[in-house]
Amino acid sequence: MKKEELIRNLSASEKLIRAEYGLNQEQMAGMLGMSRKSLVETEKGRRTLSWTECIALCALFADSRLFADSADTHILEQIRNIAYSDTEISYPSTMGGKVWWRDIEKTGGYRIQQNVISSHYRILNPKDERIASSFDMDEIREIFRNMTREK
Repeated sequence: MKKEELIRNLSASEKLIRAEYGLNQEQMAGMLGMSRKSLVETEKGRRTLSWTECIALCALFADSRLFADSADTHILEQIRNIAYSDTEISYPSTMGGKVWWRDIEKTGGYRIQQNVISSHYRILNPKDERIASSFDMDEIREIFRNMTREK
């Protein structure tokens, strides 16, 4: 998903999330760091959320039923994938998946692994740093192919 598409989707979903959590416009605007007037304009479809407002929405309401029901990838992972897409970033090392993970595919030191409990997938680089994760194997394979093709 592209950044602009995610911004449009989140802007269209903001009012539903606000209702899900029982917040009024003033409360939601304050939580997102925006004016009530800007929130009203967003809810009427006259403006979209800024990238910073989208990040705040996702961070504060990551457990929203709306987010859980609408995507195979956790909303914060979607935000990270987009934010990191044009940046070379140093990820924290994992333990390499020695206990709860099984290797699915390996190429050039990169690995796709699946969690034996939750069944979600992740990609580790040669330093055992997590690059991406998702419940959608097709999405993981596409990221994996693009990464291993570039290296």
